Amino acid sequence: MKLITDTESLARLCSDLGRDEFVTVDTEFMRESTYWPDLCLIQLAGSDVTGLIDPLAPGLDLQPFFDLMSKPDVLKVFHAARQDIEIMVHRAGIVPRPVFDTQIAAMVCGFGDQVGYEAIVRKLAKAQIDKSSRFTDWSRRPLTDKQLAYALADVTHLRVVYAQLKLQLDSTGREHWLREEMDILTNPATYRTEPEDAWRRIKVRLKSKKQLGVLVAVSAWREHESREKNVPRSRILKDDAISEIAVQMPQSRQALGELRALPKGFANSRTGDAILTAVKAGLEADPKSLPALDNGRDDVSEQTQATAEILKLALKVVCGQEGIAPKLIASSSDIEAIAENDAADVALRHGWRCEVFGNLALDIKAGRAMIGLRDGKVTIVRQDIPKAEAAE
Repeated sequence: MKLITDTESLARLCSDLGRDEFVTVDTEFMRESTYWPDLCLIQLAGSDVTGLIDPLAPGLDLQPFFDLMSKPDVLKVFHAARQDIEIMVHRAGIVPRPVFDTQIAAMVCGFGDQVGYEAIVRKLAKAQIDKSSRFTDWSRRPLTDKQLAYALADVTHLRVVYAQLKLQLDSTGREHWLREEMDILTNPATYRTEPEDAWRRIKVRLKSKKQLGVLVAVSAWREHESREKNVPRSRILKDDAISEIAVQMPQSRQALGELRALPKGFANSRTGDAILTAVKAGLEADPKSLPALDNGRDDVSEQTQATAEILKLALKVVCGQEGIAPKLIASSSDIEAIAENDAADVALRHGWRCEVFGNLALDIKAGRAMIGLRDGKVTIVRQDIPKAEAAE
């Protein structure tokens, strides 16, 4: 099994694959010690041609590969495409399209939430994948024959998986469901991440807009530092430290040094000074410029909580009937939002999700439908409401 290490060979491979209707794609990367993923291997397979590309080869220009990913008449087939696409956005500023993600397609076809690649290969390709090479060091050279065989199998089995899922989508009429999901996956906005939004990944309960301002400012500072130095966020500052800083809002070296989540002596370092500067900026932020303060669900009425539980049960019933993964339809937060407000702007209120469950959720809230038993099975029962009553 030979790795492609020169631009001329890569151009020939991509030219051959560019004549196919679709190409299966996978990547191997490392990001344990970096902020941005280090691309270590690219695997491609068409109907007859396969190739393994070494992005770490000296002098190799990946432009032919990126050109292939941009060809509008070649479908790019991935499994769990998000991270692969993120790499291409970072390396070349492109979002491949059109795209078929077999993980999402499998969820649409009823294979469960975020079905693993090995499981779907066993089910649809009737093959077994040797997972022993999955977590090896892909940056080390030379790669072993075992590693290369594992990597190539990912894209060769993917051809069969894609064909089987496409047949199922065609037979169920759900191809437009997947198309809506692929529109989101291939939207450049999906991959735009602003440091000012980094606070959303921190789990902490806050009581004031001042604390929220500090959380936003310190999280943004860490994101900038991580990107600039290309190191993991935790190398700059751990999440629990940001949480404690947001709650305590230290404004001096002494106050910063008293925080339990920070290492001893940290407050007197340059990083400590930078954190205090971020805290100051957060405290001075205009409250009107900050997002709404999320105090958890403590302020939600018992009635809303009960409604959410009923809707979650209804979702489970509908997904069981439709043979589809519930998490693909709605998250718990989406359900809770709809329980609280009919007009909540969540994914459940748009597109195919609204057709499958969003409209039904509103019918249940309005008493036009309910959960009941029929022939000993839990089902959704439609209610006949007189027009005069429904109009009130």
